[in-house]
Amino acid sequence: MKELNIENLRITIGDQEIVRGLTLRVPRGEVHALMGPNGSGKSTLAKVLAGHPDYQVTAGKVLMDGENLLELEPDERARRGLFMAFQYPSEIPGVTIANFLRAALQSRLPEGEELEATDYYARLYEKMELLGMDRSFTSRSVNEGFSGGEKKRAEILQLAVLEPKYAVLDETDSGLDIDALKTVAHGVNSLRGPDLGILLITHYQRLLNYIVPDYVHVMVGGRIVRSGRKELALELEERGYDWAREGAVEPAFR
Repeated sequence: MKELNIENLRITIGDQEIVRGLTLRVPRGEVHALMGPNGSGKSTLAKVLAGHPDYQVTAGKVLMDGENLLELEPDERARRGLFMAFQYPSEIPGVTIANFLRAALQSRLPEGEELEATDYYARLYEKMELLGMDRSFTSRSVNEGFSGGEKKRAEILQLAVLEPKYAVLDETDSGLDIDALKTVAHGVNSLRGPDLGILLITHYQRLLNYIVPDYVHVMVGGRIVRSGRKELALELEERGYDWAREGAVEPAFR
């Protein structure tokens, strides 16, 4: 089965348990939104999927297309097809976006095989055109002096060029004005398709006005308390997270 499959996952940092028995499936070709209040464990989940060393998985498993993701180093996870868009992307002074992406693609090739420059730039410019981005953007250092919107556009360009199997977008709408939000949403929607599964982590329903998810999951207190279709996000915005917490039952997953 081509899916990102998280089963009964428990995560601690220090002596504090943050994620408490979380189960979630994200098949390729689907967009799943993960919503929840601050402190619910959403970003912790994202960091563990990416391989952050400060967090300890005490129970459960994460399978990507049947392979145990937790046994792989972060770079191996990326090469297998997992992409992470960070809430606060780092600046890399002196490294242009074009060179950064070229190095990322090169790292995926077998040892001794070289990425052809002409093929690379053709691919890069094709993706930039798809996203409506100016070519001059790639001559800038990665995230250095970027606005919030530019940082997120750079992340979406990375997603487009690397063509992963699964993308985890951790609060990619954080700090964006409405124009930047629309630009990012356009980019994500342009990349949707049968070969990409997306886990979209967000606080707010407004992003889901532009990226319409196939499923919505509500995370409170380290576990998913409700799951449903896109209408769940609208109900959540109207009634709040306290409503989601009250009387919640264990969701039935497909």
